Amino acid sequence: MKTGEARDRPSGRSSFLGDPGVKFFCRKRGSGPNQEETGKKERNDLSASGRHDGEDSRARSVVTKEQPMLNKNTDNPHPGPDSKKPKISEGQLEPLFRRLNLAHTRRIYQDVADRAEKENWSYRDFLALLLAEEVAHRKQTRLQRCTRQAHFPFFKTIDEFDFSLQTTLRQSLLGSYLGPDFVTEGRSLILYGKTGRGKTHLAVAIGYRAIQNGFDTLCTTAAELVEDLSNAGKKGRLQESLLTFTRPHVLVVDEVGYLTYGPDAANVLFHVVNHRHLRKRPMIFTTNKPLSEWGKVLHDEDLAAAILDRVLERGRFVHLDGPSGRTRHLSLERDLPSQAERLRISGINGSEFLEPTVTNELSNDCRII
Repeated sequence: MKTGEARDRPSGRSSFLGDPGVKFFCRKRGSGPNQEETGKKERNDLSASGRHDGEDSRARSVVTKEQPMLNKNTDNPHPGPDSKKPKISEGQLEPLFRRLNLAHTRRIYQDVADRAEKENWSYRDFLALLLAEEVAHRKQTRLQRCTRQAHFPFFKTIDEFDFSLQTTLRQSLLGSYLGPDFVTEGRSLILYGKTGRGKTHLAVAIGYRAIQNGFDTLCTTAAELVEDLSNAGKKGRLQESLLTFTRPHVLVVDEVGYLTYGPDAANVLFHVVNHRHLRKRPMIFTTNKPLSEWGKVLHDEDLAAAILDRVLERGRFVHLDGPSGRTRHLSLERDLPSQAERLRISGINGSEFLEPTVTNELSNDCRII
């Protein structure tokens, strides 16, 4: 039995005993593949090798073909007529510019190329000018688009504001509101003053400076905001309409307290202020009412206090005084005598003669004898 078993099965133990025949047999059967598998592997290797050789040859041909255009020729900085150069016609450049959305470059490149040839520009200078012109054009286009979308009532800049008419306000006090930190840190501002003091001018100028710093701005009046959100709430679209006033980086709410609002004015305004406060989105308010009267304006003392608390947590209250910018040419704001001493009836000058104010004296002087 043991002899048969040993004869029928090739024991791996014999290989360790040094029998060369068995050792060869075990290596043939156990270590390497059979002939069929070997043939398949060889055929696969040949086909793969042929495929890779074809791809390598094509890649080498492409590299060889494009290499003269990509590599620098240090030996001959001025290549001769035998050097290979890209052949691109004017018609082939147009779709390339369009595909890369280089609209401005497509319009100016020919003039710039002619100028570069006349003035012997380097390739780097030519490319630098094209890129600078494209970036400047896109920046200007963005400014125009964002300014239109901001819905400013008029266009004013901070340089146009006359700070000499203000007794306490100076441009240096608004420096933190003219930089990008105004938006990134979520600061807010309340501009208070009588009519004509330049509140809306400053709000528009700060909003436009935010656009120049890369952010977007929306300007609206308090009456429009309250009316739009009130109507949206009645139609069940309040959350959808809130996005109009919460999405922009900067929100300017003009003329708080100028008009009469509906009973839910404080409610809808609180939605906007609270949403923007939680996300550190800056707000600018202009008003002709002191903060103590906002409760009466919005018909809710508690909500008005909550609104002001959120606005002024990271904000500032600025009082604008001085004469009205609209009527200062009339000198209406100059110092006048007290009410009892005023003699002026109309115009800007006082009357020449004192006017009677007591009825009895007037009747006695005018008696007819």
